[in-house]
Amino acid sequence: MIVLRDILYKVTLEKVVGNTAVAIRDLHFDSRQVGLDDVFIAIAGTQSDGHSYIKKAVDQGAIAVICEQMPEQLVNGVTYVQVNNSKQAMAVMAANFYGNPSEKLKLIGITGTNGKTTISTLLFNLFTAAGYACGLLSTVKILVGTTEYKATHTTPDSITINKYLAEMVSAGIAFCFMEVSSHGIHQKRTEGLLFAGGIFTNLSHDHLDYHKDFKEYRDVKKSFFDQLPKNAFALINADDKNGSVMLQNTSAKKYTYALKSYADYKAQILENQFSGLLLKINNNELWVRLIGNFNAYNLLAIYATAELLGLEQLETLQLLSTLESVDGRFQFKISEKEKITAIVDYAHTPDALKNVLETINTIRTGNETLITVVGCGGDRDVAKRPKMAKIAAQLSTKVVFTSDNPRSEDPVSIIEQMEGGVPPEHFKKTLSITDRKQAIKTACQMAEANDIILIAGKGHETYQEINGERTDFDDFKIVNQLLTALNK
Repeated sequence: MIVLRDILYKVTLEKVVGNTAVAIRDLHFDSRQVGLDDVFIAIAGTQSDGHSYIKKAVDQGAIAVICEQMPEQLVNGVTYVQVNNSKQAMAVMAANFYGNPSEKLKLIGITGTNGKTTISTLLFNLFTAAGYACGLLSTVKILVGTTEYKATHTTPDSITINKYLAEMVSAGIAFCFMEVSSHGIHQKRTEGLLFAGGIFTNLSHDHLDYHKDFKEYRDVKKSFFDQLPKNAFALINADDKNGSVMLQNTSAKKYTYALKSYADYKAQILENQFSGLLLKINNNELWVRLIGNFNAYNLLAIYATAELLGLEQLETLQLLSTLESVDGRFQFKISEKEKITAIVDYAHTPDALKNVLETINTIRTGNETLITVVGCGGDRDVAKRPKMAKIAAQLSTKVVFTSDNPRSEDPVSIIEQMEGGVPPEHFKKTLSITDRKQAIKTACQMAEANDIILIAGKGHETYQEINGERTDFDDFKIVNQLLTALNK
């Protein structure tokens, strides 16, 4: 039996009306899911305010309500708990409700603009190959050992996080690797979790539709490291100027990795090809199957984390050489007949797109045409649209602007905003096709033998969202089918 009083442990209480010794069944912040003897947590969200649904939750059987403002009418037999921050309270309560599962395994959080999914997924793959039972909480999927669940957010809500962590503990999981987004930190979804380590990848323009400016975006990321305990590790990319900021107030043990700067963990790129990278990591040479400077950083972070978590250096190097790219992250296909290389990548920020295009340009001979297909998502950061278009135009031979996930916005309007960033000298190399499949088809038709097509922005996603409806759409499957058809 779980008692309300016990799960309120470490929650800062403003006011309590009613009995906290009552037995509770479950926690919910969605009033539609509330049943008999459940706790309803009223969250003030961006779309709606949970305080408006307190009466509905009580009518459906809620035995307790957690809120920031007490309702005018209180129902006898229902306990009302007023808190300063419902999101923070929910996170601490969820951890208590599920028995604080993060304390019973080693939870590693990965944060930054780019690289979170690759690092978390490849750490999962590496430690699994090393013989450990592992868990993964990522943008792409949630894994409890070999059991897979669908992911809906980069960082799930705090109840969901603790539910899966509890399942991992029951399954004997030793390590869990978790993407930690700025939204998740800001919305207190990671409160009440005990992290054994934190990794900072980089920081560039993203989510400025949510955060008021870049400083707030950076400081939210920093707050994750501020909260790490002293026996945890904080591993940061020293080549990113924001890396040192992450370490300013952390109590954790500090470590750095870099390709250019002095650092605890150093790497050097000796060869960079479509078939992989030849790296020197802390004076050890190895060949890896991943491509590009950005993956050299990702692999170095993985190597450092593996060592910090106790893996032997030789075993780590051997396992690094077997890792393969994550779905939708520089995932490529070479057509049989014309040897056209099609690359699908999740690059949806200016920095990520620049990294991918610079990597391709480093590897290619210059005789091939590089055709980039790119769009920007609707209802998201509008400031990055002209920036991404400018980067695509400057670093590609030809560019096709198209739809990404327009959501509730007019896709034509999004593309027009992108076009506004194209320098006049690059106008002639661009065209716009609103229909994404048609845009990919056009790129395939434009490509000649040995040319390269980059399809950026959606990566691993298997849908396209238009006016609230999601339809099946997989960039990699589509370009594969089109190139196969053209080769016949």
